[in-house]
Amino acid sequence: QVQLVESGGGLVQAGGSLTLSCTASGRTFSSHTWAWFRQAPGKEREFVAATRWSSGSTYYADSVKGRLTITRNNAKNTVILQMNNLKPEDTAVYYCAARFGRPINYTDRNEYTDWGKGTLVTVSS
Repeated sequence: QVQLVESGGGLVQAGGSLTLSCTASGRTFSSHTWAWFRQAPGKEREFVAATRWSSGSTYYADSVKGRLTITRNNAKNTVILQMNNLKPEDTAVYYCAARFGRPINYTDRNEYTDWGKGTLVTVSS
C-alpha cells in the first residue's frame, strides 16, 4: 500500500513563496504519475500539477503556469511543489496524489488511486 505524506504548508503573504513536499513509501514508483490537487473552502478539488516519475514530464493548470513548479527527487521518493508569487486565490488544502502508469486525463482526480491527507496553504492579502 502506498502512503503519501505532505508537508510545508503554512501562512504566507501575497507575493510570497512556499515549498510543499510529498514523500511516498510502500513501494517503488518508477512507473507512477504524481500530482498535486487543491481544494478551497466551499469548492471542488481541482488539479494543480502533475509529473511522470520516469520521464519527468510536467503538466500544469492554466491558473498556476509560471508560478508553480512540480519536480521530483527520485532518490528520496519525494515530489516537490514550489510555489512562487502566491495569490489569495491560491488559499486551499493541497493534496498529493499518485497512480500507476499514465492517466487518460491528468486533471481528473478520479484517475488517481492514492492520496495524502493534505496540507493547508493560506495566502493573506
